[in-house]
Amino acid sequence: MRALLVSPFGLLIGIALGALGAGGSILAVPVLVYAAGQAPQEATTTSLVLVGVAAVVGSARHRRGGRVRLRIAAALALAGIPGSLAGNTVNGGIDPDVLLLAFSGLIFIAAWRMAVSCPSRTRAAERDSGTDARDLDPTGTSMSATADGVRAAALVVTVGLGVGFLTGLFGVGGGFVIVPALTLLLGLGMAESIGTALVVVAFNCAVSLLARLSTSHIDWGVTLPFVIAAVVGVIAGERIADRVDQRLLLRVFAGVLVVVGVGVAGGAVFALV
Repeated sequence: MRALLVSPFGLLIGIALGALGAGGSILAVPVLVYAAGQAPQEATTTSLVLVGVAAVVGSARHRRGGRVRLRIAAALALAGIPGSLAGNTVNGGIDPDVLLLAFSGLIFIAAWRMAVSCPSRTRAAERDSGTDARDLDPTGTSMSATADGVRAAALVVTVGLGVGFLTGLFGVGGGFVIVPALTLLLGLGMAESIGTALVVVAFNCAVSLLARLSTSHIDWGVTLPFVIAAVVGVIAGERIADRVDQRLLLRVFAGVLVVVGVGVAGGAVFALV
């Protein structure tokens, strides 16, 4: 019964991921908590499976197109391991309602990124940015033409730790942090930033899942139908992506996130009070 309830939501989340290129997976935790009846900690674990699978599917497409900087992805992923482990530790010890309240703040940040700031890590941003020579070189001998090695290394470690912590704590990918860092601070093109970020997200999810295996339970009866429906949605969303106004879709989805964020925050505050 719970699988039947969440599968349509998984399909919608997948369509959002396929059409926008990102963002839809942040709805996984609220859906799993309020529709499937999972505890917040269990929902974040299930979300890791969904986010990880979606990232693997997306990164494979970018890798085939030569839009993944493997060296930078590896550096970010390795830097994120301590952050992922720390996030898992906090996740296991935090009050569930406090976790949901903090997660609602993350939802609001994601909505703001989509509606107001440059909506990076989306198909609209990737398309509008075009493709330059850097997008065709997946190896890259220099992280940035303007940043020296020490500064670039410090940025990679900082971003890697922060994104790993978010993944471990909330079960989200953190692409809205990785992509701006890669584009604005390390000087990568938009397309290669998206592809590189997806590799990092997939790795962080794998690390967090492995760290939770001994302490967390995954309800595969809910998780598998949810993830399969999301993958079907991703494929469908990719096919309709060019038929809709991307900017309008971003703003509509941002509005949905705000509504969900208000609901999650309200429920968490009510429970705490």
